[in-house]
Amino acid sequence: MTGGIGGQLGLAYAFVEREIALSKRYWAWEVVWVVYGIVTSLSVTYIGVAAPAITGGTVDQAAVSRFVLYLLVGTIAWRFLGIIFDNISEVIAWERWEGTIEYTFMSPVPRLTHLLGMCAATLVRALVFSVVTLAAIALFVPVDLSRANALSALALLAVGVLAFVGLGIACAAFPLMWPEKGLQMSYIVQAVVLLVSGVYYPVDVLPGWLGALSALSPATYVIRGMRSALMDGADLLSLWPEIWPALSIGVLSIPLGLALFVRVERYAKRTGRLKRSG
Repeated sequence: MTGGIGGQLGLAYAFVEREIALSKRYWAWEVVWVVYGIVTSLSVTYIGVAAPAITGGTVDQAAVSRFVLYLLVGTIAWRFLGIIFDNISEVIAWERWEGTIEYTFMSPVPRLTHLLGMCAATLVRALVFSVVTLAAIALFVPVDLSRANALSALALLAVGVLAFVGLGIACAAFPLMWPEKGLQMSYIVQAVVLLVSGVYYPVDVLPGWLGALSALSPATYVIRGMRSALMDGADLLSLWPEIWPALSIGVLSIPLGLALFVRVERYAKRTGRLKRSG
């Protein structure tokens, strides 16, 4: 029944259905996170709108519009990637909160199938949240995407998904290894990635040692490429210097993250850490 690719895809979709059911159960929290995403994104965007007042000088309107779009692209791209990282890295935490961790991890479902289903559900959630956020912002702030290259932007997002799925799977192993503080460690990783990836500013302004870390973050290349695609209409060929590093990180991080997760899972089962509470 569960053999073959079709059977495994069916099992993976079962986890998607479970995430949909959880979203319906906690719909109020989903509303909270949508509103939070819209408000925080608008707050950052209004920094660009307020640039002339903040600097105390006269700023060309075209420059202001470009600055607003610069901040908006970074904010939306990070929101999208951040949701993917959050949902995947919190896989263990959610299982513990729901009291299903023993049932899920002792069931005869391959771990790859389990994580594939979770990643698919996460991707849908990230897309919905990002589209809603962008649509809401457009009601308050004029967004000029007349020069945007949509194909290039979608390609960069796809590459970013690969990289952040691998990073999220690796960080999801932390709560397995350390039930009491593993999730906090995942948040620290996310905060560091946010700092060094140029979400709100060019990475060139970072100190040298932080600039070196930015080269290891896939978000650095994705966000920089997204800005070129949406602000300047860059095509895929010209964006290849941004695509191949992020793609390489994704191709390497997914099998490495999965291998780490499976190894830590075995350790957790052997040492009794696979339980509902720390």
